Amino acid sequence: MSQPSPKPQQIPVVVLAGFLGSGKTTLLNHLLHRSGGSRIGALVNDFGAIEIDAMAVAGALGDSTVSLGNGCLCCAVDASELDHYLERLAEPSVGIDVIVIEASGLAEPQELVRMLLASEHPGVVYGGLVEVVDAAEFDDTRSRHPEIDRHLALADLVVVNKLDRAADGEGVLERVRSLVDRAAVVPATYGRIDPEFLFDCRPSEERVGQLSFDDLHAHGTDGSEHRTGEDHTGHLHTAYDSLSFVSPESLDPRRLMTFLDSRPEGLYRIKGYVDFGPYDIRNRYAVHAVGRFLRFYPEPWPAGSERLTQLVLIGSGIDAAALEKELQACGNEAPHADEHGMWGVLRYVRGPDEEGADPA
Repeated sequence: MSQPSPKPQQIPVVVLAGFLGSGKTTLLNHLLHRSGGSRIGALVNDFGAIEIDAMAVAGALGDSTVSLGNGCLCCAVDASELDHYLERLAEPSVGIDVIVIEASGLAEPQELVRMLLASEHPGVVYGGLVEVVDAAEFDDTRSRHPEIDRHLALADLVVVNKLDRAADGEGVLERVRSLVDRAAVVPATYGRIDPEFLFDCRPSEERVGQLSFDDLHAHGTDGSEHRTGEDHTGHLHTAYDSLSFVSPESLDPRRLMTFLDSRPEGLYRIKGYVDFGPYDIRNRYAVHAVGRFLRFYPEPWPAGSERLTQLVLIGSGIDAAALEKELQACGNEAPHADEHGMWGVLRYVRGPDEEGADPA
């Protein structure tokens, strides 16, 4: 009897929020240019500021939808149309790898996040709330819009943009960090953050017969972004740390949940697969954590695959060596499963009308 096929890969949907002038569109343009071979579907309120000419437009599909030459889509959207556009962009034939929703500068990001978490579309998964902050105007923005404190507390990743223009950049970073809850806070200029913070970048060679935006720009060999012309020595850049953890030993679900519940500030993203050994011999568990958000997705082990736990952790200012030791300590030494051991994990296995927020 053959095993059922694994579920199709879900498309992460990232909410990009921030007040007017913070640099959301600049950041989105940066992601579109530096997609790493991935196809981005962007839902924006006004695509006029997107650098369409620089992205080799293939043709317009209507007043509010543009099909880009690399397979991306940029759509004008409001919250009431969200489900409709997600349905369109998640269609497998479209080939989208990640969806970025650029919220209006006056939008309430919590509402968009709630809608995404309540969505029953099987092809998408919440990919996190990214709040963009203008470092040069941060204090004035807080005076005019005190609700920014609430937005920062909800965010999974905060991009402190325009640091090169701020008189006291370090002070702004400290004030922002004091307002977040477990979010990674990353500095940026010109909206330049590493796309790996938000989605997996596909190798550009996978896109046979299409010219990648990456082919039009210079790359650093170490994965950092080095450009000619517009870059200058001394510009602040986004720094992040990552850890790849592989273990042939299955993990104890209780120990892993203790690790996840206490994950440190700045550990923005966790992705990969977990082997719980005797607790579920048929399935591996895909794990998706963004900031405080956490979900597990059980799926059958692929036929003939080696049973490994494979995780990637991405964050800002994290202690990778300490995290690796903590994960190693999650190993399962018991030959048999405790019948209640998986309860903590199963709380985060999403049902059709569940929201998988982290209890902390």
